[in-house]
Amino acid sequence: RALTAMPVPYSVPEVEDNNDGWGPSAVPERLKDVPFAPFSKGDKIGRAADWNASAYQKYPGRYNQNQSAAPAVFNFFANEEEESFHLVDNRPVKPTNRFGGRRFQGGRFQHGRGRGDDRNRDDRGGRGGRHPPHQRRPPWQNNWNRGMERQTNYVPSIEVRPEWELVEQIPNASLTKLSCSVAEGEDVVRCGELEYYDKIYDRLAIKAETRLQRTTRAFRNVSSSDDPVMRKLAESASARVFTTDSVITTLMCVRSSVYGWDIVATRRGDQLFLDQREGSSLNLLTVNETAPEPNEEKDAVNAILPLSLEATAINQNFSQQVLVRGASEHQKVRFEQPNPFADGPEELASCAYRYRKWQLNEQAGVDIVVRCELDAAIQMKGEDQLMSIKALNETDLRTQDWRKKIETQRGAILAFETKNNKNKVAKWTSAALLAGADMLKLGYVSRLSARDSTTHVILGTQVTKPKEFAAQINLSMDHCWGVVRAIVDMLLAQPEGRYLLVKDPNKDLLRLYLVPATAFSANAGDYADEDEEEQA
Repeated sequence: RALTAMPVPYSVPEVEDNNDGWGPSAVPERLKDVPFAPFSKGDKIGRAADWNASAYQKYPGRYNQNQSAAPAVFNFFANEEEESFHLVDNRPVKPTNRFGGRRFQGGRFQHGRGRGDDRNRDDRGGRGGRHPPHQRRPPWQNNWNRGMERQTNYVPSIEVRPEWELVEQIPNASLTKLSCSVAEGEDVVRCGELEYYDKIYDRLAIKAETRLQRTTRAFRNVSSSDDPVMRKLAESASARVFTTDSVITTLMCVRSSVYGWDIVATRRGDQLFLDQREGSSLNLLTVNETAPEPNEEKDAVNAILPLSLEATAINQNFSQQVLVRGASEHQKVRFEQPNPFADGPEELASCAYRYRKWQLNEQAGVDIVVRCELDAAIQMKGEDQLMSIKALNETDLRTQDWRKKIETQRGAILAFETKNNKNKVAKWTSAALLAGADMLKLGYVSRLSARDSTTHVILGTQVTKPKEFAAQINLSMDHCWGVVRAIVDMLLAQPEGRYLLVKDPNKDLLRLYLVPATAFSANAGDYADEDEEEQA
């Protein structure tokens, strides 16, 4: 069949007749009130924003000779908004010079130089000169990298296994405003015996140096899970949380800690045990942990771990040397029960344990039992007062020199050491408050020589009350208990199992991991082998 051609529809557009020229004779409604500027064919059009306009040119007459002048109709002026602001402070602003003061002397500008300074000499070299002008660095290039200093990365306390499950992350900033008011603790069990402090060490002479002697007594460091007294208290449901003073003070002072640490948390039924991991360095004392300049010594004497071992040994030796020697059995302060860890022929150090109980959350019925330690006793006005003995040690003999300042500037030395060891001093003070100590005895011990970390001398002692010293170092026990309660509530909300709370040494962060039940046991296979390799 033949196809028939169909015409294509076409509508003729409306054409306006402009008698005055060419183009439309009226503005469409959609284009009314739109700014219009005349342009030439040589202008570039189609720009969404013209940043080369005169309103944005800082130097319009010097650097933009090749730029054509943009129409001023598109320029933006915020005169109305500027008029809405009013001047509040009309005091003159003091100019600050970033690179130090400049004085005009001898017809030249000099950067902080005096008349007798060698730097005022001629810069042409020779005897009086320093460097030629082309070899000198401009003053603003000397401090350009102060904000780009290399950050020190510390080694974590434990290597996180890939099979561990991350449960929670706690930023340290979230612990800043925590607070919990806890009543005074009560004694549940008291064990051990204390020897008396020898007051002769309060009258030491600097010229006649007293050597620090090594003690042969044994120190026990038993976790709360292995403590026989803690087990009996747990079986009798005396509390829900059990821990030691070294563990709880680590949690209390977490915000001032820099180095890494880890704590093992075990959930059994409705109870919680907070322990230190076997082989960890939680009980080792740190040195210059919070100093402005981090310790980066890599030699065998002044590295982080050797300094911690040295400080720990000094504290153990000092706590036993300052006691009355040759004291008979009736010259000791004995508690109701004997030392629970006296199971061998070796002589134990003078130490007493107070198992004290606090109520963390009355509504939830959360009580905590802490094993607190005391070091000695002293008779004051016919009464026995309990004492905690600690020692600060000097390692750098070139910068401080305690031997010259100990008699006249002892307070300055203590303030300097508190600043550089804020976490350690805060843990000592909080432990003394938890144990109910009446006094905190601080000793000043220095090396006999700068490169010998085994021989020390006792320079002096100082005594303070724990509550007064806590106020001096801005230590709030309400804040400490607030941090402990927050962490305990988080752990009690977890199901039964073993957890590991890890402090990241390079970030202000706490991480909680769910670990296998045999992760840190002696028969854990690969775990035990790798732990031995790490310790070696």
